Amino acid sequence: MREIVFDTETTGLDPVQGHRLVEIGCVELLNRFPTGRTFHKYLNPERDMPIEAFNVHGLSIEFLSQHGLFRDVADEFLDFIGDAPLVAHNGYFDLAFINSELDLAKRTTFARDRIIDTLMLARRKHPGQSNKLDDLCARYKIDNSKRTKHGALLDAELLAEVYIELTDARQTTLGLVATSSRTVIAGGKGAVVRARPAPLPPRVTDEERAAHAAFVATLGDAAVWRSYTELYRDAV
Repeated sequence: MREIVFDTETTGLDPVQGHRLVEIGCVELLNRFPTGRTFHKYLNPERDMPIEAFNVHGLSIEFLSQHGLFRDVADEFLDFIGDAPLVAHNGYFDLAFINSELDLAKRTTFARDRIIDTLMLARRKHPGQSNKLDDLCARYKIDNSKRTKHGALLDAELLAEVYIELTDARQTTLGLVATSSRTVIAGGKGAVVRARPAPLPPRVTDEERAAHAAFVATLGDAAVWRSYTELYRDAV
């Protein structure tokens, strides 16, 4: 299952009042684990930057004016998103800005039911507690020491880790690994051999196998190799 965790930075709180997107960061998850693929853009909002917003993310108009407009990267953004569910913290805030920019760029907007709101997930799992991103990072022992200001890509990366914890994906995977392993005893010691989800394709040719068998046959019945034959067969 493919999902996109994303975050945005803006010039204010409401696109209806003329506020715009200035940064977007996305992280791709496959089966609830980051693949390493990301999407990140700074955007020229074509307006001023209120001091309140600047104090949150530190992005000045002088810096942002050197970057492109949302409509210039809209197709690249949509290609990255594809049809995946969208994961965000207080996600309907971010969705309102994304849809406003998509509308201005004359692109199809996203439906609200595509959003998975991690703030709502956190409130259900930790009722009565603070569920800000920093608090969730502290609760799950996720290193957020680089988060001196809000930043879309960094926050999306942190949120991806939080989302994995909120959905118990890490523990589920560990449980599956534990049940797909066995112990081989060699020399009085146990070694855990885990089964691969899919076997690796063979890389040894029939000619190489025949040459190896012929070599082993020359070693004689007392060869040390023969003591390990059965163990080797069991392990592989």
